[in-house]
Amino acid sequence: MQQKRKRFVYTLIYHDTTASWHVAGTDARPPASNGSRRGCALDSGNVLKFVFFQWSGRLLRCRREANLFRLIRSHSKLVGMRLPIIGITLDSEPPGGYAAFPWYALRQNYCDAIGAAGGLPVALPHHPDLAESYLDRLDGLLITGGAFDVDPALWGARIRHPSVTLKSRRTDFELAIVNGALARDLPLFGICGGEQLLAVALGCRLIQHIPDEIAAPLAHEQPNPRDEPSHAVTFVAGTRLAAIAGCSAIAVNSAHHQAVGSVPAGIAVNARADDGVIEGIEDSNRRFCLGVQWHPEFAISPSDRALFHAFIEAAHP
Repeated sequence: MQQKRKRFVYTLIYHDTTASWHVAGTDARPPASNGSRRGCALDSGNVLKFVFFQWSGRLLRCRREANLFRLIRSHSKLVGMRLPIIGITLDSEPPGGYAAFPWYALRQNYCDAIGAAGGLPVALPHHPDLAESYLDRLDGLLITGGAFDVDPALWGARIRHPSVTLKSRRTDFELAIVNGALARDLPLFGICGGEQLLAVALGCRLIQHIPDEIAAPLAHEQPNPRDEPSHAVTFVAGTRLAAIAGCSAIAVNSAHHQAVGSVPAGIAVNARADDGVIEGIEDSNRRFCLGVQWHPEFAISPSDRALFHAFIEAAHP
């Protein structure tokens, strides 16, 4: 008799504050009613997590787990599922410091955050001509930040602010691979400068220097260490980011002097700082297309970790 194909369904998080489920997986529907369907009673915490593993109609495992994604990763071989491959864009530096020749740079916590959420992180050197070949092998794309800016000419600005610093080869590569990912509807997650690059690719306009355009701005280039929060962001109700975060506001770190200034039709603002600066954008018509201005890879709040979990879940092949 031919063996039935393995099937697995993940039911992820119940938010008791909103009485709503966040359901995700390669099949987002609960198992068919065949005697193996199970539920778990809501406990006193804010979030209840559990998981179904089903094969040939037989329940393999149903348990509550504090770290759901670690459980999924540990059982990936059992259910025949491979880890989603996540491309991470690199920063580039001129000769000096680490090496006497040009070199790439990437903070470890970008890779750590992807790995902890159940993804397989892969760094992407800056070769615009290889963008499509990269995308053929990727399940998701993370666009990182860096100490540089997107060229204002890319959104039609005729004047470049004196504070703007360019890394043209990196921007050329990131635009090529982001546009390719958008064409394929590949899950995309932009962080800080990566959010700004994603925004430009989606047709947004940027603010070149926040102090010049925002009255009484917050310290968006925070003086305290990056692994500490500096100001709050408020989520826009009804957005995907708000649903992932599971709350109305969080404290975030901040390391930017530019920001999204305006968005076109079809692109939603999903978070703002108290001074009105846009702190996040998304395109809800895509599998996962979201950017935030802060650095959730530092995992300052549970919502930061939830962002990576949602991104990796969307990228499951």
